[in-house]
Amino acid sequence: MCGIVGLFLKDATLEPQLGDMLTDMLITMTDRGPDSAGIAIYGDESKGNARLTVQSNTPNVDFNKLDSDLSERVQGKVSITLKDTHAVITLQADQVASAREILSEIRPDVRVMSHGSTLEIYKEVGLPKNVADRFDIRKMSGTHGIGHTRMATESAVTTMGAHPFNTGIDQCLVHNGSLSNHNSLRRKLRRLGVHIETENDTEVGAAYLTWKMQTGSTLGEALTSSLDDLDGFFTFVVGTKDGFGVVRDPIACKPAVMAETDQYVAFGSEYRALVNLPGIEDAKVWEPEPATVYFWSHNAAPTAQEKAA
Repeated sequence: MCGIVGLFLKDATLEPQLGDMLTDMLITMTDRGPDSAGIAIYGDESKGNARLTVQSNTPNVDFNKLDSDLSERVQGKVSITLKDTHAVITLQADQVASAREILSEIRPDVRVMSHGSTLEIYKEVGLPKNVADRFDIRKMSGTHGIGHTRMATESAVTTMGAHPFNTGIDQCLVHNGSLSNHNSLRRKLRRLGVHIETENDTEVGAAYLTWKMQTGSTLGEALTSSLDDLDGFFTFVVGTKDGFGVVRDPIACKPAVMAETDQYVAFGSEYRALVNLPGIEDAKVWEPEPATVYFWSHNAAPTAQEKAA
């Protein structure tokens, strides 16, 4: 049992409140998963630049002089913003792969939480309120975001085992449920060259979607394929650079509710996660159907859904 929330803003005037609203939604889901928590925020894009959000259990050691150490070996300007156990490294987009290799050499204990031009992920062991407070999530603005509070079933309670999982550029996933074929699928994806760092079943789901999109599928097609290729019970919420998608397995035993107004689209594992959103009393509220893909994008039609065959 885990708790998932998601918020996609249609109204740009709400963007300064994204972190605050998403935090309140996730805190409401605390009793669904007290082990660890995480939030992904999609913020403003800096053209030509990328962000690496990294984590360290010993930030005073690992982040000390990290900007100068990277600047010596990475082309272009490097800047770092520190947030508790996390740091956001901003650098030229074409230097991300090089920076990740260098980080593994000079700071082997640092772990990458996310990479992309708009995405930042913050996650740690602990309750949603405490995790959000550590990283000042309430003060963050953005266009959309997703969050997760975890009750571990498939792997240890660690920062790396917390959700969201980022396996592709500006892509992340949160999951409520359990995948039964994640071990065999992990081996297959690794043979195909897909990087998977943990033994968590959710990371396999995220990596599967990344692999499908790297081989030509749209997100909607990848989510539809997951209904055939992933065994188990799952509700997925996926974040991308310009929107987010939702899919439930054909049995759909994991709870989910959605709401849509002229200002936003919201997702929660339970309706109580949505009750404090503005205008919720006038929202269209529904339970996502089984084996149905839902997706909202800032760069396409306002809503889209596809019933799986």
